[in-house]
Amino acid sequence: MKHWVIYLDNNSDKKGFLKDIQKGQLPQELQDYKHKIGRFFSAFTLEELIDEEDKHDKKIISSDHQALETMSSGEQKRALLHYLLKENPDYVILDNPFDNLDIAFQEELKTILKDHSKHISFIQLASRKSDTLSFINCYGRLNKNMFTIVKNTSSNDNNITSTFNAVRIPQSITTYSNIESPLIDFKNVSISYGSKKILNAINWTVKKGDFWQLSGANGSGKSTMLSMIFGDNPKAYGQEIYLFGNKKGSGESVWDIKQKIGYYAPAMTLKFNGRHSIEHMLISGLNDSVGLYTIPTELQKRIIKQWLLLLDLYPIKNRYFNTLSTGQQRLVMTARAMVKRPPILILDEPTAGMDDDSAALLVSLVNKFAKETDTAIIFVSHRKEKGLQPERILDLIPSANGSSGIIK
Repeated sequence: MKHWVIYLDNNSDKKGFLKDIQKGQLPQELQDYKHKIGRFFSAFTLEELIDEEDKHDKKIISSDHQALETMSSGEQKRALLHYLLKENPDYVILDNPFDNLDIAFQEELKTILKDHSKHISFIQLASRKSDTLSFINCYGRLNKNMFTIVKNTSSNDNNITSTFNAVRIPQSITTYSNIESPLIDFKNVSISYGSKKILNAINWTVKKGDFWQLSGANGSGKSTMLSMIFGDNPKAYGQEIYLFGNKKGSGESVWDIKQKIGYYAPAMTLKFNGRHSIEHMLISGLNDSVGLYTIPTELQKRIIKQWLLLLDLYPIKNRYFNTLSTGQQRLVMTARAMVKRPPILILDEPTAGMDDDSAALLVSLVNKFAKETDTAIIFVSHRKEKGLQPERILDLIPSANGSSGIIK
């Protein structure tokens, strides 16, 4: 039984490749699959099924009649996998199957796939070489829209630690008043939604200059915690949650809080679908705006020039953001969240879906933020990113009484 891995980078035309396979237009090396029945384990498949459920008000793949769109990403993937395997296809295409999955479900998924590998052929699309399934015996690469066979290669060392050393993090031109320490303080915080308990007696303190990684299983409460810090989650009110020395709900507006926090999650990239240059994207981070609608000052231009030099993007500063590779877009968006030098920087799964080299570059930039500034960093990730240097980790451990927080 043949099992393929096809390595992707940020220039791979994955969407076009999958569409070609659906049309029966396979590369010569994959012609064995042309007249066989295949299924797609992919975010694209989930999007189609969610759309079908919305249109027909019918639950398609859930065994307990729960709507797909109400599930966590891990629950969606689990339901989709069981649904596809029940159909007994000849082959299944696995599109970055481990993205956004906690470590426990990654291991469960590997076991399920290995058990079925005796009678189903798998074609794994992987951005990370370390994700390669153990039973893979054929190797390829997708460069733009060109498929080629490659030899089995070990994971990259991704030794990019000195990439940004030549230029220091630019100074802030934004001043912040009334910044009290600790910046974030959770005291015995417990959260429930109806009868479902999410958090159980969480105690967590973030001080100026701290570098934290926030980790935990799917559904463990990471998003709930972030929404109580950065968003307007009503569950935060009445709890012992303090931001910048003030109890949450004591009179400050959500805007007051957001002004002091830099935030980036990959989904934010979709907001910037207009014709924004790289330079204007970064300048808009100084104004907390989606796009640039005012004439930038000379001081703003001077600071952003330093950021462009730091990112090695100054020669292409006028290129449109939406023409960049995924890796370049993520670097720009991460820097954009930091250009104000905010007291707190929250990066929510920033490396999800990135290839090895691009992820290593972003990790190197975040480490540099931690070393050269007094911004407190919260890096949220299911992965143990190679090279990431958090000082401490808050790991949310689920239980029937809600997740408890273990500090490592």
